[in-house]
Amino acid sequence: MIEWSTATPAIGSAFLASLVEVVEAFTIILAVATLRGWRPALAGTFAALAVLGALVLTLGPLMGRVPLHVLQLVIGVLLLLFGMGWLRKAALRAAGLIPLHDEVAIFARESAALSAEGHTAAGADPSATGARSDAAARSTASQDWIAGIAAFKAVLLEGLEVVFIVIAVGAGRGLLLPASLGALGACAAVLAVGAAVRKPLARVPENTLKFGVGVMLCAFGVFWTGEGIGLEWPGGDLVLFLLAGLFLAAGLLAAGLARQVASGAPAEVAR
Repeated sequence: MIEWSTATPAIGSAFLASLVEVVEAFTIILAVATLRGWRPALAGTFAALAVLGALVLTLGPLMGRVPLHVLQLVIGVLLLLFGMGWLRKAALRAAGLIPLHDEVAIFARESAALSAEGHTAAGADPSATGARSDAAARSTASQDWIAGIAAFKAVLLEGLEVVFIVIAVGAGRGLLLPASLGALGACAAVLAVGAAVRKPLARVPENTLKFGVGVMLCAFGVFWTGEGIGLEWPGGDLVLFLLAGLFLAAGLLAAGLARQVASGAPAEVAR
């Protein structure tokens, strides 16, 4: 039976983390579709999803053969490291030390790169074939292939992070189904909104989401690590909310101190 006190944070973490990754992948898919049409964009997307599905089907049975405490310990450490990376970057972005993620800029950069590659592919000498129409057909096929590969790479790379987060959040205590539902919900939300607006989802508060995801991943990392070493958490699964609160406070404090350093003001340390 699923314990919803644990399942709810798992669903939320998987949803938010997947939302960030899917938004980034959608921006590149949209750039491909805008320049070359939806056929190569969807072909690359579905090919990457097939690879990711095969990976999940392969890893799923292997997870069941690993002792639970070992699985919790390994996943806990990995989640903590992964989450600290997200939280660190989100704090630095909040402090203004590194630039915010700009989906519009990414869309423009990917469009320019695809256009340049398309011009390169179209620049082949048609005299080698002796037929202008054949050269044009080959050029179009080559450009579609390049565009499809770009969509494939985007979905595969971002999808691998989603798969890792779903497995890491859900495998510790049989929560793969709730975590998967959270990830699928994020995919459905992004696709629905993206299909409606047909432009980069620039208004998504991506850094805020990454801050929240970093907090939740760190909380799960500490929780699973403790479970893996046999620690009895006071309050059971509810301690996840306390851990999340502590990491949230630490992240906000780090962002505030970094902002003071960036502005040149001396950081005051509370006694």
